[in-house]
Amino acid sequence: MSKVTSENALQNWGLLIALALVWGSSFILIKRGLVVFSPGELGAFRIVAAGTFLLPLSLPKVKKLNAKQVQNLILVGLVGSFIPAFLFAKAQTQLSSSLTGVLNALTPLFVVLIGSIFFQSKITKRNALGLAIAFIGVTILVSVKEGGSFGDFSEINSYAFFVILACICYGFNLNLIKHNFVELKPVEITAISLLMVLPVALVFLMAGTEFSYKLVSAEGALLALTYVAILGIVGTAIALIFFNRLVKSATPVFASSVTYLIPIVAIFWGVWDGETLLIGHYVGIVAVVLGVWIGNKK
Repeated sequence: MSKVTSENALQNWGLLIALALVWGSSFILIKRGLVVFSPGELGAFRIVAAGTFLLPLSLPKVKKLNAKQVQNLILVGLVGSFIPAFLFAKAQTQLSSSLTGVLNALTPLFVVLIGSIFFQSKITKRNALGLAIAFIGVTILVSVKEGGSFGDFSEINSYAFFVILACICYGFNLNLIKHNFVELKPVEITAISLLMVLPVALVFLMAGTEFSYKLVSAEGALLALTYVAILGIVGTAIALIFFNRLVKSATPVFASSVTYLIPIVAIFWGVWDGETLLIGHYVGIVAVVLGVWIGNKK
């Protein structure tokens, strides 16, 4: 029994580190994609790439689903993939990739908060304290002015709220997977949930954007498309399979703890790409990570 437990723990940590590397790199890929494409185009193509890649896995499974499963999978597709894809792209039009990666670390606290409100999970004083500290960190991060000083509330970068809303979506998604999909395999959850939102993303991309025109006329379009395709296939499709497996084999909070490591990878890529972090940013980063750690420490 101890050997099995040890092997499972090792596998879980391996998945956690791999996911941190993949998702920590997703913010720089979004940044590269936004050089050519709009947030809507980027978000939609990300879903199209991910959903299309998984079609061989999703199509054979659809007929076996009941109505309740279909309903839940549509919700997972929306809050776990579709909506966040657009929110992160929109946020990074005004936020650096490194700071977006740091703000994403709020996900575990929203897992706890949403689990308490909607899924009858318990929220402790430690959870509440961690949430408070993390939000202080967020406030610092989005109000730092040039020179490293702190601005007032009128100068807050409101685009940070797109990231926070995406974290709320992830909080719902994690709890939905843990509580409603005991009978489905992780690969089925990922593939079918993406299939459910694929048609909407495809119609929006082709009929509601200038994606096709930019693809043939914009300079650097093919390179930007490659970045977004990697983002969709590796950062969404393959990573979500690993992530959902981690949620089912561990706990939602442990799985969402990948966001402890994501900021490190995101900051590395951001600094490598020439982004500048001021003293105030580092203060905010420490507060966010400290708050998340306190809120989830057993």
